[in-house]
Amino acid sequence: MVEQTPAPTAVETSNKAVILASLLLLSAEASFAGVSALVKHLSATQNFEQLVFFRNVFAFLVLLPWLWRKGPGALKTSRWKLHLVRGIAGITAMYLFFYAISTIPLAQATLVLLLSPFLIPVIGWLWLKDYVSRQTWLAILLGFIGVFIFLDPLGSSISPVVGVAFIAAALAAFTKTVIRKMSATESTSKIVFYFSGFATIASAIPLIWLWQSIPAENWLGLGLMGLLAVYGQLAMTKAFSIAPAAKIGVFTYSSVIFAAVLGYWFFDEAVYWHMLWGTLVIIIAGYFAIRTRRKS
Repeated sequence: MVEQTPAPTAVETSNKAVILASLLLLSAEASFAGVSALVKHLSATQNFEQLVFFRNVFAFLVLLPWLWRKGPGALKTSRWKLHLVRGIAGITAMYLFFYAISTIPLAQATLVLLLSPFLIPVIGWLWLKDYVSRQTWLAILLGFIGVFIFLDPLGSSISPVVGVAFIAAALAAFTKTVIRKMSATESTSKIVFYFSGFATIASAIPLIWLWQSIPAENWLGLGLMGLLAVYGQLAMTKAFSIAPAAKIGVFTYSSVIFAAVLGYWFFDEAVYWHMLWGTLVIIIAGYFAIRTRRKS
């Protein structure tokens, strides 16, 4: 008599999904850190305006098959103003973040950008009159305390470019709030397509007078930057589609750890204990923020 293997329970399936989603999200954050490292490396010989352009071109090329399948009718929209606002804010945030990456340590730029999730409730509260619970306000405060500990402004000098990274984080949070406002009538793929198209065209314009010749050895880095960026987006999207953000969202903050390792390894950027403690505080704050949103 053949013994049958019992079917996996719902809990086992759920646990496997969470593990797979966690690994996907970790790989996505490692990819994003790799993109940042490549931007920093390539900015030594290429201006960051070119890097922004190639980052957008690769994303746009990936979306062209979607347009081919859906046809022009899928692009019909009545929310042109919001698409334009989202495009301007998004491309500005990208320029500022790429500039910050090329100027200050990778871990610093990445960590400040991670303030974006904490700023989204604030912008929603100011603009959309969203309710923000006391627990969320405490998580936001804890997140900023973590950044303060990480940067250690009392014990070390802080570059003004950290402020540029913060503006990039605020603009990134603003774009996510705009996306939420548009999502009532616009599909995710349509929002992404319009932004990618706008960003590609907008980032191409400055190259009319800022174009530099590209050394042959840089093309490999540009191609790898595009591939990592596309993989990161796909892996992150897949991760959140198979597991709830409340269970895996905290892994988003692993990008600062990957950035610190890459910065130390390739650019001799120092790693101090206060950076590790600050990162831990931000991860805890992010966990509480995600749990609070889930309960809401």
